[in-house]
Amino acid sequence: MKAFSPKLFKAKAVRAKPVDREGAEQAGLMRELERCLPAVFDLIYHVPNGGHRVKAVAAKLKAQGVKPGIPDLVLNMARGGYFGLYIEFKATPPNDAPVSPSQQERLRKLNEQGYLAIVCRGHFDAMEQIRAYLRLAPTVVAA
Repeated sequence: MKAFSPKLFKAKAVRAKPVDREGAEQAGLMRELERCLPAVFDLIYHVPNGGHRVKAVAAKLKAQGVKPGIPDLVLNMARGGYFGLYIEFKATPPNDAPVSPSQQERLRKLNEQGYLAIVCRGHFDAMEQIRAYLRLAPTVVAA
């Protein structure tokens, strides 16, 4: 018979929950747009393209047209000769993530197609860029 040897209880390391700083800052931007620029708030939307998903859901979304690198925010207002504004939103440094190669490529392609596609680092940068975009004259399309 085996001798009883008590095992000491070893506490598991407690991990802090990850903080979605980018998401929180982007939500703050949307609240400010709703309050200060309701016409922009009405025409801007978030593309929920990122995030971690189980493989089955990821495959289903890919089949439905989800593509890597699509910017986070789209403003359907034509200004300054552009057809609209795309914003790749990153958190304020030092919590910002790098712009991935697929994001860089997508921004380049959107710019080539007549959109203004930019990277904004944080709520205040995005608000400043949106205000600058709104100061541009409305784009006129000749029929």
